[in-house]
Amino acid sequence: MDFDPTLLRAFVAVKETGGFTRAAQRLHLTQSAVSHQIRRLEEQVGRPLLHRTTRRLTVTEDGEDFLRYARQILETLDAMTQRFQPSPISGVVRFGVPDNFMGDRLPPLLSQFARSFPATRMEVSVSMHLDLRAMIRAGELDLAVVMSPPDCVEGARLRRTQLVWAAAENFEPPAGASLPLAFFPKPCVNREVAGAALDAATVEWHVVFTSASPHGIRAAVLAGLGVTVLTREDVEPGMKIVDGRYGLPPLPSVDFSLIWSEGGQTECACRFGQLILEMPDLPGYEKA
Repeated sequence: MDFDPTLLRAFVAVKETGGFTRAAQRLHLTQSAVSHQIRRLEEQVGRPLLHRTTRRLTVTEDGEDFLRYARQILETLDAMTQRFQPSPISGVVRFGVPDNFMGDRLPPLLSQFARSFPATRMEVSVSMHLDLRAMIRAGELDLAVVMSPPDCVEGARLRRTQLVWAAAENFEPPAGASLPLAFFPKPCVNREVAGAALDAATVEWHVVFTSASPHGIRAAVLAGLGVTVLTREDVEPGMKIVDGRYGLPPLPSVDFSLIWSEGGQTECACRFGQLILEMPDLPGYEKA
């Protein structure tokens, strides 16, 4: 038997409201229309679902079993309708993010957003060396996740993490020479924070390797070419944290914050930004 969802809704409404009159008010129908729907349903089932007297209306034993199935069917239909209904939200979302913020969580987030808002299009810039703040100011991005020192208040803070000095496990600095460092090109918060800390220290240093790619920096470090600055959770097997060694000064923690361009808060961009704000906590990060 294929049950008409309209009849199922009428039966559930009668049970939940306690009568035909109130059920009709909920469904915006006449009382006679609801009575007709219940009669059709009972004819299809082949047994009474409701017991009517002049004083009260009760559900039969078969009706109680039928009610449970009816509710399950309607809940499934409502969920399916919600999932596949056409989205009124459309447009382009231009999003910037550093490589080390989302990692493996970015693809599921993009997939979730695409399923919820299929009429939108994403343009994502993922890089450590791009000046995302400048792109926001220029209106080239709608929103971006940026790294900044904790004393720099901007946007909505998402996570806080610690910067560390990292080198290969077998790294030893060259005797009698300045300390070799591997950095991203400017502008880069890691490089700026490290440079400020080194300028206040007495250690001699020079840049021996530069790459715009995190994979390039990691390859250089693992090859023993020099020391770099990473967030603590980005230190990989084969690397060691060398804070306090070779005269290296302590480094501060940094914040990841979500910032917006002046005209970037479109409805679709705001929906995507809300997904970022609601992301579950990430291992190694201090939640905002």
